[in-house]
Amino acid sequence: MSTSRIRRSPYLVLGAALAVVLAALVAVGGAGQARGDVPPTSGWNLQWSDDFTGASGSLPSSSNWQIDTGHSYPGGPWNWGTGEIQNYTNDPSNVSLDGNGNLRITPLRDSAGNWTSSRIETQRADFKAPAGGTLRIEGRIQMPNVTGDAALGYWPAFWALGSPYRGNYWNWPGIGEFDIMENVNGLNSVWGVLHCGVSPGGPCNETTGIANSRACPGASCQSAFHTYRFEWDRSVTPNALRWYVDGEQFHSVTENQVAAGTWTNMTNHAGYFILLNVAIGGAFPDALAGQTPTAATVPGRPMLVDYVAVWTRGGSTPPTSEPPTTPPTSEPPTDPPSGSSQLYLRSGGTAGDAAASAGTVTLASAGGANQDGTPSNPQVFTASGITRAFNGGSTQFDLFVDAGSGVANGQQVRVSYDRTGDGTWERVETYQYFATDPVAGYEHYTHSRGLKSATGTLGDLSNGKVRVEVWSAIGNGSSTVGIGNQSFVRIPFA
Repeated sequence: MSTSRIRRSPYLVLGAALAVVLAALVAVGGAGQARGDVPPTSGWNLQWSDDFTGASGSLPSSSNWQIDTGHSYPGGPWNWGTGEIQNYTNDPSNVSLDGNGNLRITPLRDSAGNWTSSRIETQRADFKAPAGGTLRIEGRIQMPNVTGDAALGYWPAFWALGSPYRGNYWNWPGIGEFDIMENVNGLNSVWGVLHCGVSPGGPCNETTGIANSRACPGASCQSAFHTYRFEWDRSVTPNALRWYVDGEQFHSVTENQVAAGTWTNMTNHAGYFILLNVAIGGAFPDALAGQTPTAATVPGRPMLVDYVAVWTRGGSTPPTSEPPTTPPTSEPPTDPPSGSSQLYLRSGGTAGDAAASAGTVTLASAGGANQDGTPSNPQVFTASGITRAFNGGSTQFDLFVDAGSGVANGQQVRVSYDRTGDGTWERVETYQYFATDPVAGYEHYTHSRGLKSATGTLGDLSNGKVRVEVWSAIGNGSSTVGIGNQSFVRIPFA
């Protein structure tokens, strides 16, 4: 395995950035105030938001956010791939609402010198510019109000990662990363960065990324709230990415700056999830100040977030609007949406909402034969009666699989779509098999393995069916698949 480096320091822009930064190192006193609800934005359609209203000391909404803990994702690169040293927790002392309409993420240090902080990410991972339209992600944030030596090692960030990263954790930077706001060491500067392609090097010059920075307009980044915005524009040719602070654009990247395949890999998936965190130490702050944090670094200075919101403008019409005047290849569903778009594999060969408890099914051995691409004694799970509109995305899945201590076993999945429930499978997708390790314990087999083959096309489902087949593609031993509330397939339908 290679070592991923998520949110790496943009070294190539540091020379230009430091000229701006060093001129603005003097801290400005004062604290910003929450502005209230997410502001109305003319010409844009609000898709999702959180203005962090709630009781002081309460955690952020679990329906909107999940809280990352520890020093890595399960099986992912240690110290989050960045060298940051803190332990992320879900303790309200590290992450909570402040009772004044803000989220507060506070890094702390104990008497032994150990740092804790917090990192949260949206439950949704489908934020994507509509075809022919524009996506806008925005947050109103006050960086930790600390500067100079006391700020060495502080690394607040507001950013987005491509959805295929979930469950894989080693496919960065190909799946794309948009750093909407990054800051280190209490400098009065905001960095905007695109990560893409391969690492090291590649079209985005990893681990640096394609980056730019500037000082915050007016009051310093640390002393006041500022609005940080990112746009992904598919209404222009070439497509463009743009970064803003307080409405002033300071960075852009266009589609023709990277290879077509690179752009496709980071845009042709289900979308992005949004993250907020304050790291301590790591590659980026160390690049500017040497090893951080230091004995002079002061704990307890929070990042405050007034709101985070996602809008879209133009492009494909949402499912609730009138159907296009040009008839599609099949009639769009006219009934209200029915059936889940996240299908958990359940007992009895069904798929649908998560069951109350976990269970298992056994995959028969491949018997030493090569069953790659051809279902052999599969476990089959079917969901019926689904009426939903195709959202232009792609199939995603996360299967819990285990072959115990068996060597050279591999599982494979095929997902098929019957758009009208008439027994005709208009779209069939077979994915590359997943070779399990010879160590007992579940592993994650996800869509990031990639397609082996696909036939037909996806389209709206009207009383349709989805079938999931899982079997042993190689090996001489049986395998186990976790079901009930464990393995799921997420279908690209609204």
